Amino acid sequence: MSIPAFAYTIELLNSQHNRADFQSGIEALNRYLREQASQDLRRYVATPFVLYDIDADRIAGYYTLAATSIQVEDLPTAIRARLPKYPLVPATLLGRLAIDERYQRQGLGAFLLVDALRRSLMSEIASIAVVVDAKDDRARAFYEHHGFAPLPGQLRRLYLPMAIVARQFSSDV
Repeated sequence: MSIPAFAYTIELLNSQHNRADFQSGIEALNRYLREQASQDLRRYVATPFVLYDIDADRIAGYYTLAATSIQVEDLPTAIRARLPKYPLVPATLLGRLAIDERYQRQGLGAFLLVDALRRSLMSEIASIAVVVDAKDDRARAFYEHHGFAPLPGQLRRLYLPMAIVARQFSSDV
């Protein structure tokens, strides 16, 4: 993971951020940031965080977090055996993660992923795992490289147990 080589902040998306010139190379992710992200924030549907380049006055990347749930029967047997007999368990959804083309290939996707995992762990809301729905094989490979595993029978829905996230951060201290 690389630390940005520019003065930055990671903060909630707000009206001061210029979303119009964000170009990740994936139109659906660009359109979401421009047209939907602030509405999702206002409606408490998802929380968008931006990696903001202070000197260039632009968004270098963003991700969203939201609450979700996992059907207990979708989890691997080893995890399921340790859980209460609930049909659903709470999880955190990392809904979108994108880096502007001007900032790609600098390790900033991993940087934002670590920030998203840290925020998920620090939340006061219970969550058994961080879940992602990988858009394609490249995204799936990115998340698998960072320890996520597919839910059984769901190649593009991956999860990282919060216990593993907690261990990763406790070893960094």
